[in-house]
Amino acid sequence: MQASAYRPPVAEFGRYFAVSLIALATDVGVLMVAAWFVHYLWAATLGFVVGAAVSYYLATRWAFAQRRFARRPRTEFIAYVLIGAIGLGLNNLVIFLMVDFLGVALLIGKAAAAVATFVFNYAARKFALFRT
Repeated sequence: MQASAYRPPVAEFGRYFAVSLIALATDVGVLMVAAWFVHYLWAATLGFVVGAAVSYYLATRWAFAQRRFARRPRTEFIAYVLIGAIGLGLNNLVIFLMVDFLGVALLIGKAAAAVATFVFNYAARKFALFRT
Protein backbone atom coordinates (compact mmCIF):
# COMPACT_ATOMS: atom_id res chain seq x y z
CA MET A 1 0.00 0.00 0.00
CA GLN A 2 3.03 2.32 -0.31
CA ALA A 3 2.56 5.48 -2.37
CA SER A 4 4.12 5.78 -5.81
CA ALA A 5 6.63 8.48 -6.80
CA TYR A 6 4.01 10.79 -8.38
CA ARG A 7 0.26 11.13 -8.18
CA PRO A 8 -1.81 13.89 -9.83
CA PRO A 9 -3.09 16.42 -7.26
CA VAL A 10 -6.74 15.54 -7.94
CA ALA A 11 -6.07 11.84 -7.32
CA GLU A 12 -4.08 12.66 -4.20
CA PHE A 13 -6.89 14.88 -2.88
CA GLY A 14 -9.40 12.09 -3.62
CA ARG A 15 -7.32 9.60 -1.69
CA TYR A 16 -6.92 12.01 1.23
CA PHE A 17 -10.67 12.59 1.20
CA ALA A 18 -11.24 8.80 1.37
CA VAL A 19 -8.70 8.54 4.21
CA SER A 20 -10.51 11.37 5.99
CA LEU A 21 -13.87 9.62 5.66
CA ILE A 22 -12.43 6.44 7.21
CA ALA A 23 -10.82 8.46 9.99
CA LEU A 24 -14.06 10.40 10.51
CA ALA A 25 -16.07 7.18 10.81
CA THR A 26 -13.59 5.96 13.41
CA ASP A 27 -13.69 9.32 15.20
CA VAL A 28 -17.50 9.47 15.31
CA GLY A 29 -17.78 5.84 16.42
CA VAL A 30 -15.42 6.42 19.34
CA LEU A 31 -17.13 9.75 20.14
CA MET A 32 -20.59 8.24 20.33
CA VAL A 33 -19.51 5.32 22.52
CA ALA A 34 -17.32 7.45 24.79
CA ALA A 35 -20.06 10.09 25.19
CA TRP A 36 -22.05 7.54 27.16
CA PHE A 37 -19.31 7.48 29.78
CA VAL A 38 -17.57 10.87 29.84
CA HIS A 39 -18.31 14.53 29.06
CA TYR A 40 -18.88 15.10 25.36
CA LEU A 41 -15.72 17.21 24.93
CA TRP A 42 -13.56 14.43 26.42
CA ALA A 43 -15.35 11.97 24.14
CA ALA A 44 -14.71 14.30 21.18
CA THR A 45 -11.03 14.47 22.09
CA LEU A 46 -10.69 10.70 22.36
CA GLY A 47 -12.50 10.17 19.07
CA PHE A 48 -10.36 12.77 17.33
CA VAL A 49 -7.11 11.23 18.59
CA VAL A 50 -8.08 7.71 17.48
CA GLY A 51 -9.27 9.05 14.12
CA ALA A 52 -6.00 10.99 13.72
CA ALA A 53 -3.95 7.82 14.27
CA VAL A 54 -5.95 6.08 11.55
CA SER A 55 -5.52 9.12 9.31
CA TYR A 56 -1.74 9.22 9.81
CA TYR A 57 -1.30 5.57 8.98
CA LEU A 58 -3.42 5.71 5.82
CA ALA A 59 -2.16 9.13 4.66
CA THR A 60 1.48 8.10 4.84
CA ARG A 61 0.92 4.67 3.33
CA TRP A 62 -1.64 5.40 0.64
CA ALA A 63 -2.86 8.98 0.15
CA PHE A 64 0.21 11.12 -0.42
CA ALA A 65 2.90 10.27 -2.98
CA GLN A 66 5.45 12.84 -1.78
CA ARG A 67 6.60 12.78 1.83
CA ARG A 68 9.00 15.53 2.86
CA PHE A 69 10.17 13.67 5.94
CA ALA A 70 9.86 10.05 4.82
CA ARG A 71 13.43 9.41 5.93
CA ARG A 72 12.72 11.04 9.28
CA PRO A 73 9.52 9.36 10.43
CA ARG A 74 9.80 10.71 13.98
CA THR A 75 9.92 14.30 12.67
CA GLU A 76 7.06 13.57 10.29
CA PHE A 77 4.92 12.05 13.05
CA ILE A 78 5.60 14.94 15.46
CA ALA A 79 4.65 17.48 12.79
CA TYR A 80 1.53 15.45 11.94
CA VAL A 81 0.58 15.40 15.63
CA LEU A 82 1.20 19.15 16.05
CA ILE A 83 -1.03 19.93 13.08
CA GLY A 84 -3.54 17.47 14.51
CA ALA A 85 -3.40 19.24 17.89
CA ILE A 86 -4.39 22.50 16.23
CA GLY A 87 -7.10 20.59 14.37
CA LEU A 88 -8.25 19.11 17.68
CA GLY A 89 -8.55 22.59 19.17
CA LEU A 90 -10.58 23.71 16.15
CA ASN A 91 -12.70 20.53 16.36
CA ASN A 92 -13.54 20.98 20.03
CA LEU A 93 -14.14 24.72 19.68
CA VAL A 94 -16.65 24.21 16.87
CA ILE A 95 -18.41 21.39 18.76
CA PHE A 96 -18.53 23.46 21.95
CA LEU A 97 -19.94 26.50 20.16
CA MET A 98 -22.50 24.43 18.27
CA VAL A 99 -23.68 22.41 21.29
CA ASP A 100 -23.44 24.92 24.15
CA PHE A 101 -24.22 28.18 22.36
CA LEU A 102 -26.41 27.16 19.45
CA GLY A 103 -28.07 24.22 21.20
CA VAL A 104 -27.67 21.77 18.31
CA ALA A 105 -27.27 18.02 18.67
CA LEU A 106 -23.78 16.62 19.21
CA LEU A 107 -23.66 14.90 15.81
CA ILE A 108 -24.58 18.11 14.00
CA GLY A 109 -21.85 19.93 15.88
CA LYS A 110 -19.43 17.16 14.97
CA ALA A 111 -20.42 17.44 11.29
CA ALA A 112 -19.63 21.16 11.29
CA ALA A 113 -16.35 20.50 13.11
CA ALA A 114 -15.43 17.77 10.62
CA VAL A 115 -15.75 20.17 7.69
CA ALA A 116 -13.64 22.83 9.41
CA THR A 117 -10.92 20.43 10.51
CA PHE A 118 -10.80 18.65 7.14
CA VAL A 119 -10.06 21.91 5.33
CA PHE A 120 -7.46 22.97 7.89
CA ASN A 121 -5.76 19.58 8.18
CA TYR A 122 -5.53 18.98 4.44
CA ALA A 123 -4.06 22.41 3.73
CA ALA A 124 -1.60 22.30 6.63
CA ARG A 125 -0.46 18.72 6.04
CA LYS A 126 -0.16 19.14 2.28
CA PHE A 127 1.93 22.30 2.70
CA ALA A 128 4.07 21.18 5.64
CA LEU A 129 4.47 17.44 5.15
CA PHE A 130 3.38 16.02 1.82
CA ARG A 131 5.11 18.03 -0.86
CA THR A 132 8.67 18.26 -2.08
